[in-house]
Amino acid sequence: MRWGALFAVFSFVFVLSAVPAAAAGAPATVCTVTDKRITELSGLVSDGQRWYALNDGGTKIQVFVLGRDCAVQRVITNSMDPFDVEDLARASDGTLWLSDTGDNDKKRETVALVSLTPQGKATLYRLTYPDGQHDVEALLLDRQGTPYLVTKTPFGDSGIYRPVSALASPGPTPLAKVGTLNFKSTDTPGGPIAGFGSVLVTGGASSADGKVLALRTYTDAYLYPAPDGDVLAALGREPVRVPLPNEQQGEALAFEPDGTLLSGGEGTGQPIRAVKDATSLVAPSTEAGTPAAAGGETSTGSGSSGLSGVPALVLAVVIAGGGLFVLTRLRRRFARK
Repeated sequence: MRWGALFAVFSFVFVLSAVPAAAAGAPATVCTVTDKRITELSGLVSDGQRWYALNDGGTKIQVFVLGRDCAVQRVITNSMDPFDVEDLARASDGTLWLSDTGDNDKKRETVALVSLTPQGKATLYRLTYPDGQHDVEALLLDRQGTPYLVTKTPFGDSGIYRPVSALASPGPTPLAKVGTLNFKSTDTPGGPIAGFGSVLVTGGASSADGKVLALRTYTDAYLYPAPDGDVLAALGREPVRVPLPNEQQGEALAFEPDGTLLSGGEGTGQPIRAVKDATSLVAPSTEAGTPAAAGGETSTGSGSSGLSGVPALVLAVVIAGGGLFVLTRLRRRFARK
């Protein structure tokens, strides 16, 4: 993994109003995943000819290479035993990056990224957070291969983390918090946790040219313009929200080279769906959102509200008054390992 010298460590707050849904076509089913080895689809990428898919968790590295009929053509394997793999990205040189960052119980001392060649050679890169444990299911890579991790939280205040230096194997390499995204609940149906699935970040993706980034929740995708390839700047811009309704447990997200957005989720016999020309919905704006002063807290509001614009913080207060215990039980039940 190559990028410049040490990053300057700053944390920005991106504050956006509720984001209306884009005038995109409804996701159309491309094919259905029927292979019984893929029942917890959590990560997905495309090289334009094939799709690469992985399950949540697992006891060894497995990336399934799929045709456009969802049939498994081969499996890239390695005996490395991950803790909880949650997302997948593909670098410009074809290297696959697995985000072994799931931590639902907040007990891991380190998390990890794993680079995987098409021939199955795997390299482990351990990472440490500066502020305690986090559950992460979304990975973004910039054009230079710098990884960004986005946390999954029940109140929508997702932290953004990146390494403070080039990755070392086995590491650990320290991470720095560089931002926070504040997702608001939407009225898009779907997901395992009604009312809260729309603020839980479950996956990420980058377009082939790196000019559009995407994060997803159980119910919606958020597309961010990145004309210069700057991930942090892109996440400070107003996103375009693309509803992904009625996915049982939507966690996978990918771009085709032609700009089509692909999505899929966990469960037996679940479809891979496509939104054609999704990248064209994103205006190539170069204006960033208004950040706080360097070193400040970071927040990016994303999502239109299905609760009359009630921000996630207010929702959290309501929950704390009477339903936090229930939410915690649901989160442990439905959030992946």
